[in-house]
Amino acid sequence: MKIAVIGAGGQLGSDIVKVLQGTGHRCYPLAHRDIEVADRESCAILRELKPEVVINTAAFHQVDACEDDPEKAFRVNAVGAKNVAEICAGIDATCVYISTDYVFDGTKKEGYVEEDPPNPLNTYGISKLAGELYTRRCPRHYIFRVASLFGVAGASGKGGNFVETMIAKARRGEKIRVVDDMFMSPTYTWNAAEVLLKAVEQGIDHGIYHLTNGGSCSWFQFAREIFTLLGLEVDLQPVSSAQFKQKAIRPRYSNLNNQKLKHLGLKPWKKALATYLREKGYLS
Repeated sequence: MKIAVIGAGGQLGSDIVKVLQGTGHRCYPLAHRDIEVADRESCAILRELKPEVVINTAAFHQVDACEDDPEKAFRVNAVGAKNVAEICAGIDATCVYISTDYVFDGTKKEGYVEEDPPNPLNTYGISKLAGELYTRRCPRHYIFRVASLFGVAGASGKGGNFVETMIAKARRGEKIRVVDDMFMSPTYTWNAAEVLLKAVEQGIDHGIYHLTNGGSCSWFQFAREIFTLLGLEVDLQPVSSAQFKQKAIRPRYSNLNNQKLKHLGLKPWKKALATYLREKGYLS
């Protein structure tokens, strides 16, 4: 297949490109310099390339910044999705949109399934839900919701990822305080990329899927597992999210149930974390 990857320089996009390199597919990696999804004319490159699949990982995902600049959030996350989906429909391509756990309000403790009604609490979540709705207008589409990503490339605009931030703080000998009342599903981008491509290759039914590693934890529990695996002695303490002043309201429970894709190789989050740490050379 001919597959275009928008956001090829990002944390998830870069791993999708790397996974594709080990296959027989022809990959067109498109970084921000190659395509601006919010600009319809810029998206015309897709008509020139005529890919069979377009994977749109482009996003404005700085959650608090989205509150300050909702217009940008909607330009990238919603209008950008609309532009890509409409072009995909026009060239008979499959449109793949990467969405987020933040389309939910966090009131369901046991893990959200794809059929649960979205109810986003912040501008980022609202704009991504709008992107989902636009993507669904393309006859052949997949919406993959991801959460709490960590990958080798790090998150653009966020200065790496949570794992690297925790390790850096530990090495500096800092006191580390992490919230213990917000729960999510940590997800390794390489494993997510592998499963996403398997799903597309196998031609599973079009629709919405939760693409996360299995299980859930609080951010404090996530940090504790990082230090446990690395054998690091740190001053780590749990705190309430109320102690952090953040512009955007965040869901308390945003863990996603991945049952629909689990059979394709999604690992439990602890195993995925250990794999990441080995890939980075922290573990032998």
